Amino acid sequence: MKILLVEDDEYLAQLLNQYLSDRNYIVDVAVDGESGLNYARTFDYDLLVLDVVLPKLDGISLCKTLRSEHYQMPVLLLTALDNSRDKVLGLDAGADDYVVKPVGLEELLARIRALVRRGRYSRPPIMTWGPLQLDPATCEVSYDDRPLSLTPKEYALLELFLRSPTQVFSRDVIIEHLWSLEEPPTENTLRAHIKGLRTKLKAVDAPPKLIETIYGVGYRLQDCYDDPPNPDPNAASNRNATTLNAIQALWKRIKPNVLKRVDRLEEGISALAAHDETLQGTARQEAHKLAGSLGTFGYHYGSSLARQIEEMLLQEQAFTEPQLDQLQQWLVELRQQFQGHPTAVVPEPPTLPDPEQRRLLIVDDDRVLAEQIAEEAETWGMDVKIATTVQEARPAIVTYSPGLILLDLNFPEPGEDGLMLLEELARNRPEIPVVVLTVRDSFQDRLSVSRLGSQAFLQKPTPMPQIMEVVMEVIQRSHTAAKVMIVDDDRQELQGLSTLLSPWGLQLETLDDPREFWQALENFMPDLLVLDFEMPHYSGIELCQVVRNEPQWRKLPILFLTAHTDSATVDRIFQAGADDYVSKPISGPELISRLFNRLERTKLLQNLAELDALTGLANRRKSSYDIANLLRVALRNDRPASFAMLDLDHFKPVNDTYGHATGDLVLHRFGEMLRDAFRPDDVVGRWGGEEFVVVMADTRAVNAVERLSVVLDQWRSQTFVLEDGVHFKVTFSAGVAEFPQHGDDLPILYRRADQALYQAKEAGRGQVVLYSPEVEESPGS
Repeated sequence: MKILLVEDDEYLAQLLNQYLSDRNYIVDVAVDGESGLNYARTFDYDLLVLDVVLPKLDGISLCKTLRSEHYQMPVLLLTALDNSRDKVLGLDAGADDYVVKPVGLEELLARIRALVRRGRYSRPPIMTWGPLQLDPATCEVSYDDRPLSLTPKEYALLELFLRSPTQVFSRDVIIEHLWSLEEPPTENTLRAHIKGLRTKLKAVDAPPKLIETIYGVGYRLQDCYDDPPNPDPNAASNRNATTLNAIQALWKRIKPNVLKRVDRLEEGISALAAHDETLQGTARQEAHKLAGSLGTFGYHYGSSLARQIEEMLLQEQAFTEPQLDQLQQWLVELRQQFQGHPTAVVPEPPTLPDPEQRRLLIVDDDRVLAEQIAEEAETWGMDVKIATTVQEARPAIVTYSPGLILLDLNFPEPGEDGLMLLEELARNRPEIPVVVLTVRDSFQDRLSVSRLGSQAFLQKPTPMPQIMEVVMEVIQRSHTAAKVMIVDDDRQELQGLSTLLSPWGLQLETLDDPREFWQALENFMPDLLVLDFEMPHYSGIELCQVVRNEPQWRKLPILFLTAHTDSATVDRIFQAGADDYVSKPISGPELISRLFNRLERTKLLQNLAELDALTGLANRRKSSYDIANLLRVALRNDRPASFAMLDLDHFKPVNDTYGHATGDLVLHRFGEMLRDAFRPDDVVGRWGGEEFVVVMADTRAVNAVERLSVVLDQWRSQTFVLEDGVHFKVTFSAGVAEFPQHGDDLPILYRRADQALYQAKEAGRGQVVLYSPEVEESPGS
């Protein structure tokens, strides 16, 4: 539990810091109001304790400033002014409670516990994880009714894990939560506390891996129980069992091939015993592949045996008799492994909303409006549930499993706020997209909503069709699967990884021949690349270096799979430009944690750098890269492509007559229509203002004209209705050129398509024109 204490009385601050620290609270101390404000804005706290009279910024003003920024944590005031007026001022400023000086320590502690119970975590009185129990009120911990005596840091560690028992906590996150700024830990301090906590848990017969290390990522509680705290344990168990069954079924299918691989390994070792070294290289390769793949299927000791055989087969000098005996012994043990069943560890995939069901949860205290939206949503083929309070929404999120939440920010009940629920969703259910619909319209509100991951911000009143368009667009966008490409010469390893990752909603492309890498990369356009370190023909290091030398792919996240984790190998991996690595044999939880962490960061950066915020289309820089890649693939495969320039007709009068907000709405809806109208292999981008570009793969120009004409007819049917009853329509003009017939590079195609666009405008607008070489080039529109 982390508290910010803002108190300028040095001796009182020391006393309160010591008293609270002795009771397992983590305390940061600020000595003036401005410092306290900066601390609260920068770090996460469970509670703020503010003196009223402070230098630079008084406690009431500090509280008022934080509440104006929608700071949700409980605030407790310390005041020497024991009169009603000052208490009212403090409570009206947003404080949750106050204590009058001189401070009674027991009363202060009781009020802190009461405020935390009403805080954002909504914690149960006693936190449990199977037989493990922690009582925050008494700081007592027990396992299977056997008490544990923990140090303050060990207690704080365990409490942090129990708050979010399925979350992986990185070292930095743990330090941020459990250490104050004045006591930063050394490199080995955290490890020492983890080790001490594990030792004490082991002493009461807790499972040895109750606190699990996800190497290179962090720590978490391991699911060692039949009934872990899960909103729907049966569903989770079923999903887990499905993936495990799939891995076991795959093992039965490939087991004969694995045994053949062991036979070839035995042939090589037998040849070495006969002083024949011709098969040593082949045997080492087979051992390397076995070491990498067996662990994925649960044969962890078998993977370790294969690794030891591989390492011994690396030597160049003649083998001694003891070494040959050791190889034969390891080989016998390896064969014995296959007599037992595999014990693969399968991480639990998330509950992914079904895009076909399109479940919408409306959280709004205005039931009349909510029912109107529900009626409209049902005409769009959606299933709808309404919650009129935040308290009602929490269980609905668990039981209903919505594909999207439409959330108001204002609720009349004390202590309820839409931002509070949005923060909980961002922390615990980030996979559920949220659209905010509210009367609030300050920049601070928009900033807070954006920081918490909301997909859209709509201000009441918003026309019903516009609400539904945004809802449908967000649902469609949220179900776009991330594309992951895996390159590994071991087909069995690829099959195992595909089975492991498929339930996680990823679009996978696997490649077992690195010689086909570049063509596969350009055709698939992955969001993340996974490379095996050691492969024939081209190593993973070489492929990584080639990717990093190409400007288009410099920001593509690359993760390595490697059996060698010595410092020299790791240095080579990162020097080549990799972002991360996972050691073989592959741990399912570790791979998935690293993979999704990297995807989430990359998606955020790409959205900021590559997308046009208004239309959701690729910006000019991003679309230019995509077009250049599309043209390279078309040239290599001797296939056509069509390049089209689109321009909204008479768009300036729309801005001048109806305002720029209406113009933005037109651009947004046009971008939305273009995204829906073309295939994933096509490139659609906004190149500035009302100018757009569409490049259609494997499409002749005459066919492109036909497709664009259909899109134009659809766009003509769009009617924009304003609040005062005014309505209008907008058309577009387009020019089309074909690759490579009308130009063999991007600049030439752009000029030719722009010339055709100019002809369309000259001919009366609202039409699609194909470039004609016979027409003399004219200046663009």
